Amino acid sequence: MEASRGTVRTRIPARMDRLPWCSWHWLVVFGLGTVWILDGLEVTIVGSIGARLTEKDALGLTTGQLGLTGTIYVLGAASGALFWGYLTDRFGRKKLFLITLAVYLVATVATAFASSFLFFAICRFFTGFGIGGEYAAINSAIDELIPARVRGFVDLAINGSYWLGAAFGAAISPILLVRRNVPESPRWLIMHGREEEAERVVSSIEEHVKEATGRNELPEAEEEIELQPRERTGFGEIASTMFRRYPRRSILGFTLMSTQAFIYNATVFTFTAGLATFYGVKSEIAPLYLVPFAIANFLGALLLGRFFDTIGRRVMISATYAISAIGLTAAGILFANDSVSLGVFVAILCATFFFASAAASAGYLTISETFPIEIRAMAIAFFFAISTGIGGAVGPGVFGKMIESGDRHQLLIGYLVAAGLMAIAAVVEIFLGVDAEQETLENVAEPLSAEEAAHA
Repeated sequence: MEASRGTVRTRIPARMDRLPWCSWHWLVVFGLGTVWILDGLEVTIVGSIGARLTEKDALGLTTGQLGLTGTIYVLGAASGALFWGYLTDRFGRKKLFLITLAVYLVATVATAFASSFLFFAICRFFTGFGIGGEYAAINSAIDELIPARVRGFVDLAINGSYWLGAAFGAAISPILLVRRNVPESPRWLIMHGREEEAERVVSSIEEHVKEATGRNELPEAEEEIELQPRERTGFGEIASTMFRRYPRRSILGFTLMSTQAFIYNATVFTFTAGLATFYGVKSEIAPLYLVPFAIANFLGALLLGRFFDTIGRRVMISATYAISAIGLTAAGILFANDSVSLGVFVAILCATFFFASAAASAGYLTISETFPIEIRAMAIAFFFAISTGIGGAVGPGVFGKMIESGDRHQLLIGYLVAAGLMAIAAVVEIFLGVDAEQETLENVAEPLSAEEAAHA
């Protein structure tokens, strides 16, 4: 690592990308993947006990209020993403993913004492506020710590762990402690001029990898990059980078994120209420149908993830969005005509969301790897907040009202709208997609500080 004219020449990105997979990378996966398990647990708890919350001896919510709590949770997550996202780029990944976890835990405990719709809604907002901050901090850290050759698979698998929380979300507190051992992103450190700390972090990781793999030496890191360290990036430059420098990527990110947010939040937040209304499933039995649904979602992201690194981003993202659109259309039509049993309907949804899960996870992957490191967390936060605030906030409320009407054909309209949105996203990906498979983050989106260094 050399410094000249106030710039820094470093091989740290190349050193991180050339590392062989070992136990250290698993530590990152387990330590940071917990955010998705937590979010899956949060969303599914409300979805699975939704029918129970509408009963008089519980909170006595209406189906409309139940859908509204989903909207409130999503608005909290969108607000939290924006608030914490800028701070993540400013003060580092590690500090923020520890603070946001604490916010989430406090709000979750407070939810247990809810005795009215108002208090329950407030708690749901702040629970989402903590989770929203996690999205920005965690996705940034994951992509900056994982080698380029497997970044797509790992990112999708971690995003898919949301459904582990949905299906089995208990007993994860020991995993949360692992997070303390995940280091700060050395890419972030070097960009902020903390060369010595970045060197210590990478050297420590390299020693861990050598020990874990039994190697005496690691492959030589050849690519070098010159950066102009900076303390912060202003909002003006953030906006200019996203909308003037990368307008096509911004359109792509917004489309992918908003469409998946609509279908997921609309479906999951009202899942058991729909089964109770249209199929007469008892409130204590309805949550069990979420288990196969959650498993299908997790397996989709896990099993399809590696193809995003081999076949490529553009083909896989467009294909999974398109297949999801077809599945939603089929499910809606069969449901509206009451031509399939409950088991068959749930099976169709499971098959559809097997592909939709990979598609949704790829939305987060696309944002986190296609914008420069200086604004990566803020880009994730912005598109998550705007897309989820629009698609995710509208979905649960609309579907809740449709279910409350008791009219199957009203819900069919909801499914067809969701299918149409997914189809649009597939087309946008074909034309605007970024072929980022197995490319280093710095090649996919050149750091702003590298451009400054070139003109220094």
